[in-house]
Amino acid sequence: MTSATGRRRRSPRATLAVQYGVAATKLPAPTAVRRWARAALERDAAVTLRFVGTREGQALNARYRGKDYATNVLAFVYDAVNPVSGDVVLCAPVLRREAKAQGKPLADHCAHLVVHGMLHLQGYDHDTPRAARKMETREAAILARLSVPDPYAPPQFAAPGVRRRA
Repeated sequence: MTSATGRRRRSPRATLAVQYGVAATKLPAPTAVRRWARAALERDAAVTLRFVGTREGQALNARYRGKDYATNVLAFVYDAVNPVSGDVVLCAPVLRREAKAQGKPLADHCAHLVVHGMLHLQGYDHDTPRAARKMETREAAILARLSVPDPYAPPQFAAPGVRRRA
């Protein structure tokens, strides 16, 4: 990367830990999870990415967001300065269910939500239509570099009996 002055900017540095609080069967390997997280980095970071089960996902969502159900991804920022530090928690059963319902590979859905969580840690949000457009545009660009289809693109027409990729 080069700046407007022609100086070479260094890529953001990351310390990324991947944890599995559930059986890692059919979940992405740590190397893939780290690659997706690094692709979303805009600044230095120290992040733990953790796959959890329904019980842990529901408990965290209830405690920190007041919502008594497991959600797909939660992002916890501990320090917003450089380096940003935090956790991204991914609920494996919810991810599997959503990927199946959307007719997409689990790895693509996981890549999307790792990127989504990493952007949250760096200050992105989707609480207004404008902020959502900005975040979704950034996610789609990062995912394109990872060869993952845009999760926000409208589904393509498919022949009867053929699953659509969203």
